[in-house]
Amino acid sequence: MSEIKERAAKSREKKAALGADLEFAGFSRQGGQWEYDPDYGRFDPEERRHLLRAGIELTDAEHAGTFLQADNAVVHCQANQPGVELLPITEAIKGHDLAADLLWRLVAVDADKYTARAELELDNGYFIRALPGVKIPEPVESCLYLRTDRFSQHVHNLVVVEPGAQMHIITGCTAHPKVNSGLHVGVSEFYVRAGGRLTFTMVHNWAEDIHVRPRTGVMVEEGGSFVSNYILLRPVKTVQMYPTVTLAGPGAVASLNSIVIAHPGSEIDMGGRVILQAPRTRGEVIARTITTGGRTISRGHLVGLEPDIKAHLECRGLILAPTGYIYAVPELEGRVAGVDLSHEAAVGRIAAEEIEYLMARGLDEEEAVSTIVRGFLRVKIEGLPPALEEEIEEAIRETGKGM
Repeated sequence: MSEIKERAAKSREKKAALGADLEFAGFSRQGGQWEYDPDYGRFDPEERRHLLRAGIELTDAEHAGTFLQADNAVVHCQANQPGVELLPITEAIKGHDLAADLLWRLVAVDADKYTARAELELDNGYFIRALPGVKIPEPVESCLYLRTDRFSQHVHNLVVVEPGAQMHIITGCTAHPKVNSGLHVGVSEFYVRAGGRLTFTMVHNWAEDIHVRPRTGVMVEEGGSFVSNYILLRPVKTVQMYPTVTLAGPGAVASLNSIVIAHPGSEIDMGGRVILQAPRTRGEVIARTITTGGRTISRGHLVGLEPDIKAHLECRGLILAPTGYIYAVPELEGRVAGVDLSHEAAVGRIAAEEIEYLMARGLDEEEAVSTIVRGFLRVKIEGLPPALEEEIEEAIRETGKGM
């Protein structure tokens, strides 16, 4: 047994440090027998409309690469433009020395039971690489899809942006319209080499009884840039995610942005950590959270290890229902003189006078609330498909109902 598998085996039942604990026995490992689909011809109109709500367009056109995994089966995987490498992770581990060498360096395999299962019972995942100096004009689209009820999906993703390269990945995570329960465990490791730039947009559009456990590590080298956009607008049972970004080279930059609506019955424990361990590094963690009855813990942690670093943490929440709950946990940790770390946290409600002001100018109450929410979220992320932008607008409009 390899050292990695041995560590994973010892952590098979290790509880996570944060978030609700889950028993794997409540989920199935029997996924559907889905065949490879080169032209997406097996997806009916209902599925296509549903996938669009997670930003997945089911086309190779205007995408630098496309990847779709349903349960444990890779249904589609294709690089469409020069300078992009795209493989299922199981193939990359066997045939790509770089992939095998980088796996499990940024996320500890024995961190908890979820990382352990991703090693011991791996389904698949993707390997995406931008070659040195290549500026990829169109996004790479990936989808991790639960197509069987109660299935426990275990994936490991690896992304490498080589020196001077630029890439945008849009990942949609969702479930079939008839799937209501399940578990998604996703380990992701991102390497941004010197002068590289990676924008990673992740859209979660799950279902009311689905549990989600992403585990993410990021390393950014000198002059590199990492931008993460996380969007969660629809009901989900539990989410626990706390990505860690290490700015390892001088002048590296990271920005973590999240937009979350917590519906009744949802329990969301999320946040982000940025470790600034080189001079002139810059980081920010920006969270916008709305609860319409769900429970949310919003965490942020900035760690300054070198002089001449600057980072900001901002957590803002709106409670739009009597049973809503938001708990903000900002942490600043400076270990040397010369660091500049700041935070701003606020949790509250929409003031009645704001609604009255807009209603006096011709809006009804729902329109007034939606307008305020839209301004609060300030959703504008480049490169999103029009259908997903409309999904965001629809979610915002729905927050005004029942106020």
